[in-house]
Amino acid sequence: MSDQSPPPGWTPRDPDSPDGRQQPRPQPPRAQKPGRKRGREPRRQRSGLRRLVPTWRMLLGGVLLLALLLGGALVAGYLLVDIPPANSAATAQSNVYLYSDGTQLARDGEVNRVNVPLSQIPRTVQEAVLAAEDRDFYSERAVDPKAMLRAAWNTATGKGTQSGSTITQQYVKNYYLGQEQTIKRKVKEFFIAIKLGREKSKDYILEGYLNTSYFGRNAYGIQAAAQAYYGKDVGKLSTAEGAYLATLLNSPSAFDVVSHPQGRDRALARWNYVLDGMVKKNWMPAAERAATRFPEPGKVRPAAGLSGQRGYLVEAIKDYITDNKILDEKTLAEGGYRITTTIDKRRQNAFVDAVNAQVISKLEPETRKADRYVRAGGVSIDPSNGKVVAMYGGIDYTKQFVNNATRHDYQVASTFKPFVFAAAVENDSRTQDGRRITPYTIYNGDNKRRVVGSRVPYAPENEGQVSYGNITVNTATDLSVNAVFAQMVVDVGTVKVKKTAVDLGIPENTPNFVLGPAMALGTLQASVLDMTQAYATLADHGHRTPYTFLEKITKEDDTIGLPDRPRTQAVSRESADTTTSMLVSVVDNGTGTAALAAGHPAAGKTGTAELDRSAWFAAYTPNLVTVVAMMGQDPDTGTLESLYGALGEARIGGGGYPARIWAAYTKTALEGTDPEDFDLELQPGAVPPPPSPSFEPTSPEETPEEPSPTRPGRPNRPSPPGGQNNGGQNQGGQNNGGQNNGGQNQGGQTNNGQTNNGQNNGGTTQGDQGGTTAGTQGTDAGTGTGADAGTGAGAAGRRPPPSAFLE
Repeated sequence: MSDQSPPPGWTPRDPDSPDGRQQPRPQPPRAQKPGRKRGREPRRQRSGLRRLVPTWRMLLGGVLLLALLLGGALVAGYLLVDIPPANSAATAQSNVYLYSDGTQLARDGEVNRVNVPLSQIPRTVQEAVLAAEDRDFYSERAVDPKAMLRAAWNTATGKGTQSGSTITQQYVKNYYLGQEQTIKRKVKEFFIAIKLGREKSKDYILEGYLNTSYFGRNAYGIQAAAQAYYGKDVGKLSTAEGAYLATLLNSPSAFDVVSHPQGRDRALARWNYVLDGMVKKNWMPAAERAATRFPEPGKVRPAAGLSGQRGYLVEAIKDYITDNKILDEKTLAEGGYRITTTIDKRRQNAFVDAVNAQVISKLEPETRKADRYVRAGGVSIDPSNGKVVAMYGGIDYTKQFVNNATRHDYQVASTFKPFVFAAAVENDSRTQDGRRITPYTIYNGDNKRRVVGSRVPYAPENEGQVSYGNITVNTATDLSVNAVFAQMVVDVGTVKVKKTAVDLGIPENTPNFVLGPAMALGTLQASVLDMTQAYATLADHGHRTPYTFLEKITKEDDTIGLPDRPRTQAVSRESADTTTSMLVSVVDNGTGTAALAAGHPAAGKTGTAELDRSAWFAAYTPNLVTVVAMMGQDPDTGTLESLYGALGEARIGGGGYPARIWAAYTKTALEGTDPEDFDLELQPGAVPPPPSPSFEPTSPEETPEEPSPTRPGRPNRPSPPGGQNNGGQNQGGQNNGGQNNGGQNQGGQTNNGQTNNGQNNGGTTQGDQGGTTAGTQGTDAGTGTGADAGTGAGAAGRRPPPSAFLE
């Protein structure tokens, strides 16, 4: 019986297969149509570096995941972060300032705060604040994410702090959080601002902001600020006054044009920015804007606890903290900090006593009008570490609130001249006729001698209109001869001189720091503190250590980090020490002899500014640098005034009262220490040349390119044997009769006096006291003391002015 056929659709059984099923027959390949691929080829595998590159699917998935996480974080943050109670800044504490020995120096007073409702603040004042800080406040959201991310990134990467915050965020920072610049605080600020913007009105937030913001002068809130700056309630403020208070929000201390006059230009620019913004927002008519004038704020009324020197010290220390970004101004104003300073209590008291004894006690403002103008400022620094150990800011912070030690509106005069010489040594500079500049290089010191090699015509006057003829740089420094240093600054190059001054410690942005021959005479307006820093670099053999007022800052259990102050070689030791050697001569033989009363070897330079508006003495021992300045200012108008007639003197020179203050202070400050000589390494050629009677010096201006300029008012020059050579610079000047035999040693009676420089050869000068009719009556030569003998040039046949005025 045959098998039945399988049902349709079944595969026939194959008796040779294991399961008995029939294997399918192989099918012939189908004909492929032209242009069509046969099946799908396998996907090519990514190899090499391509395996590391994410695909678009991976990127899209990553973006979606990140967005999901970010959204979740935002939701979680909003739910978890609550609006906290007001922080301690709303009732800020005082800061305590300590002397270096830990005793209390000052406490900066209690917080001045008065809250007022928004309805009492004039609409124009509100709009001025909005124009300054957040012009779209009423139309924008509570936070600006873009600005927040930028500020957070700058903080995290150390690029400085940047706000860019809305007024809502600033209010949150002021009232609920704090001023610290951290990522954590920024995140909290973000979420609290969002909640506050949803729960509170714009007017509520603006009112809170105006009542919690810091305006400087210890004033928190717009009402306290109105009283502090204009002595009136906020409701009586004009638009211009409101715009100025709005300006202060950006930088309260720096924009206070009364206590920081050097910042006036920046403050005015910001004030104009505020008013222009009001015009752009149609809050102020353009015609009214054009007629608006700057409203001068009133005087500072410091707290009674900051009387005497305490206020000056506290303000200088605050400025140092904020300028160096140790704490920002608003954070510091929150208070609670213990600030240990570098101020030495004993030396600080010695400085005050010296000024009182030498100047203040002798003032008679009731009978001498000029005595009303007298001010004094001083700074003392330890050159080995840059610590400010004492500072004199003025008679009393509650009476004269501008710190005379840190202000930048008086010329430094001839105290700048050492920087010109230091630059000459540093750059191996030469005169117009190719001679290396050393202390014994010959220059022409004639009055009104035109400077050679300068594109700017310049012929400076010497003090007292004295013509000195050919003199050495050392003698020109002793007598502060303007003609010599005006020529030298051109020989060295004004750009190089400015660089050296900046390297020594003078800020590059110092007012009136203008390149030109006149800069050699000290036309720039550096502060006493800046000049002390620069002279400290000279004292420390060219090493510059940035000055500091701080030993330590703590708050509760936290210690605030202080900036590094690396000690760097600003100029070579040879440049600094050779300059010091000439400044030693100024004290021993020149215009600074009053400093000898300190009883310690010293190097220094005097200076008297144009119209006698200021007089300076900058000097140092090997271990203490002090600069003292007297200044003239009208106490009523604030204008700079001349000191003619002050203290009953016709003139006030740097070698007079400032040098006496320096000597009195230094003697007490170094009491108990042995006098220490300078250890100097000098440039080649910085030692006195041997006597050369037959040597005839050549005037630097007598070059083939330039005809000799005229010498107005200069008397006939005596013959070499009795004038500049035997009796002047060589035997009778700096060598036998000057710094050597007739200067510090023998007193000028033998070689510089009656024999060589006196009756026989005719002599030249006696510095200040001898040689008054040099070359005419030799019997006058050599009658001066050893400290003064032989420092003059001898060519001028007239009496030099007193040493205090040879600036």
